[in-house]
Amino acid sequence: MEKDSGRKFMEKTKHKNMGVSDQQMHLPQPPLSWPVESINPKITLPHPERLVLDSVDIRALISQRSSQREYADKPLTLAELSHLLWCTQGVKMVYGEQMTLRTVPSAGARHAFETVLLVNRIEELEPGLYRYLALDHQLELISTLQDIAERFAAACFGQRFIMRSAVTFVWVAVPYRMTWRYQERGYRYLHLDVGHVCQNLYLAAEAIGAGVCAVAAFDDDALNALLCLDPEEAFVIYLAAVGKKTALR
Repeated sequence: MEKDSGRKFMEKTKHKNMGVSDQQMHLPQPPLSWPVESINPKITLPHPERLVLDSVDIRALISQRSSQREYADKPLTLAELSHLLWCTQGVKMVYGEQMTLRTVPSAGARHAFETVLLVNRIEELEPGLYRYLALDHQLELISTLQDIAERFAAACFGQRFIMRSAVTFVWVAVPYRMTWRYQERGYRYLHLDVGHVCQNLYLAAEAIGAGVCAVAAFDDDALNALLCLDPEEAFVIYLAAVGKKTALR
């Protein structure tokens, strides 16, 4: 890795180095979401409010939160998965084709992520890869390859707890949704925004007796290849494994 590459990135993406954005040039904005493949099966998720949660103290949730790499064999329910997805990328309001307001903050309401799920143990779901269709609160089945969990663990440098999770959230950044407005500085905002998303996942998981472990150590090229991504257009930016807590923490 080039020495001082991080410092150079920070310098080159300062406001003083910004030019005219594609938005300012009146170029069309990118779509709010990837298109849906009509041939792929869709699963409508339960409405998040159908999951009854015990009253929780936000301070207690923050205090209890810690990264968990061991998970019970108990699966998550579909309602619990719906809750986690809603808390991390749920759409509260749609303004035509212009923007969405969601359950997490995003620079300029750009919300430049797609959520892919590696499902191992979710009631009513076959193990495999799914995409969260945030605008419809549905899942789209992508793949049921039997060794997909092993492939993901290998691409994460052998972090095998990914294979033992109930589900692993894989956040894919679509940079042009952000750089259309903010140019190269938008890459800063992608990393800030995904932190907001992951923290919501940690807290939402605590509320259902589940634990999370965020994963930033991965082979970028291998994960992008697994998801058939062109890294010029989209790339994996972060992951987080989720599962029910074991009796002993």
